[in-house]
Amino acid sequence: MKFSRFATYTGIFSLEYKMILLTVLCISISPFCEVSAQEIAKERLIVLTDIEADPDDTQSLVRLFLYANQLDIKGLVATTSCWMTATINPASIQKVIDAYGKVQPNLLKHEPGYPSAERLSALIKRGLPKYGMSGVGKGMDSEGSDWIIKVLEEDDERPLWISVWGGVNTLAQALHKIRETKSKEKAQELIAKLRVYTISDQDDSGIWIRNNFPDLFYIVSPGDYYADATWTGINAFIKGNDNEEISNSWIADNIQQGHGALGAVYPDVAWGVEGDTPAFLSLIPNGLNQAEKPEWGGWGGRYELYQPDFSKTRKGGSIVEISPETRPIWTNATDHYVPYLPKEYGRTVLPDTASFTGYRETLWRWRDDFQNDFAARMDWCYQSFAAANHPPVPVLSHPEKLTVTAGEQFTLDAFDSTDPDGDNLSFLWFHYPEAGSYKGDFSVGAANNVHLVHLTAPELEQEASLHIILKLTDKGVPALSRYKRVMVTVKPK
Repeated sequence: MKFSRFATYTGIFSLEYKMILLTVLCISISPFCEVSAQEIAKERLIVLTDIEADPDDTQSLVRLFLYANQLDIKGLVATTSCWMTATINPASIQKVIDAYGKVQPNLLKHEPGYPSAERLSALIKRGLPKYGMSGVGKGMDSEGSDWIIKVLEEDDERPLWISVWGGVNTLAQALHKIRETKSKEKAQELIAKLRVYTISDQDDSGIWIRNNFPDLFYIVSPGDYYADATWTGINAFIKGNDNEEISNSWIADNIQQGHGALGAVYPDVAWGVEGDTPAFLSLIPNGLNQAEKPEWGGWGGRYELYQPDFSKTRKGGSIVEISPETRPIWTNATDHYVPYLPKEYGRTVLPDTASFTGYRETLWRWRDDFQNDFAARMDWCYQSFAAANHPPVPVLSHPEKLTVTAGEQFTLDAFDSTDPDGDNLSFLWFHYPEAGSYKGDFSVGAANNVHLVHLTAPELEQEASLHIILKLTDKGVPALSRYKRVMVTVKPK
């Protein structure tokens, strides 16, 4: 992401589609440590970054490498964008990897599977130092575009996510070459594996891709006014909300200073902090995120599939002109969000009297959680297992999918949830109406901050779905949260 100056894994080269057993390692000197495990299917990921156009690409790389054991990073491609039209900077990617290499041995004390710096360095690729569609067509192949095709052709059933932090013409060239050199059937097979998330349109090849490949899975908040984009929820100052965890002092204390070599290369904010991070946040396995279901919502925001109308779109945030969309895309969706606030006496949390509605709310509603998670992993760069905090493990005593009848009573229970550090746990159950088809009011128990809640299915005449979220939070420092999403199908009587 770039703001205009005028605008306010275990095995990095894993080729098989398999379930990876992620085990929280216990250090022998930590007598209270518990072993916990969860199975995750790691998402394959190639990053396209116009690093050095704005410090936020470097910031996002620092965070990305802290999750390099939970994502299958397949490529790191230096590209151009509307903010840097004729230059690429692969050396700047290498600088962050060099810093990562200094802390990687300590990260392995906390979770397994962090790849070596050498393996990450081998993934650095070069896009063309050309802007947008001037770098797409015959003779415009690059190391980066050929690498995308190579990874797509691997014998791996998993989708391949292209996380675009700047211009997208390297992907456009890969798609151009696939269309020109592969059979129609083979091209369809390869393109069906692609999942694209672009931070708005930062060159003119994004709209070309969407117009020419109408079946391509594509998440974007297009348009030339960044304030209308979902991803800005990561760094927006929200009036009436506590914005401490995006403050410069919080960043200095929790990320930059005293946290080892990786924190030391995290640059100060110039325009907006980590505007590119939403392009991979929803790929992190946390129990809430479901990458293939953008409409369900997660750390990277919530998106719906439709063809947007730009007739009333504001202008002035980018130099890329908006163009009419000719197909549905995954784009901005609206949440109505009521925060839960801590209470000093009595029940520990209660809903706020203030509420928030909008696109950015689908992302910033989780901001404290993912910022705390970031800060904890920065601690892993230099602290022992015993000194650091690690996320809790929510465990349900029932399936994650339930079917009930209208008016029927049922219970949800997370009694067996644990914490690897032996921390006390807090529970919070809530209905996420935008994620399901039932939009009416629904009460999640008389007290929703206990491990067991009793619910009554709503009365209805047509089948509908409810998404009930469990947020499990420990009392370590920083406090860490993990989730369970219970999907309840309610059938009429």
